[in-house]
Amino acid sequence: MQKSSTLVGYMRKSTNGGALKMSISAEAFAQAQKYASKDGKEYVNLIVNLSRAQEVINGDRAVTSVCQLLGQMAEKGAQA
Repeated sequence: MQKSSTLVGYMRKSTNGGALKMSISAEAFAQAQKYASKDGKEYVNLIVNLSRAQEVINGDRAVTSVCQLLGQMAEKGAQA
């Protein structure tokens, strides 16, 4: 099965370098697929490529994408 994803925002290092800053599109977040936990709370699964995040942390890359996996792959992840 082919994975598909949608871009919801970007991740970068904070100005002082002590944190990772995520900028998420409010429109994309509102349209993102959601799932409910057993206690009824609603969540949105978002992903960042680990090797690209490490490049941001190391200063080799300024920014990387924050995405949501779509369809059946996302549903399986939500159940884990």
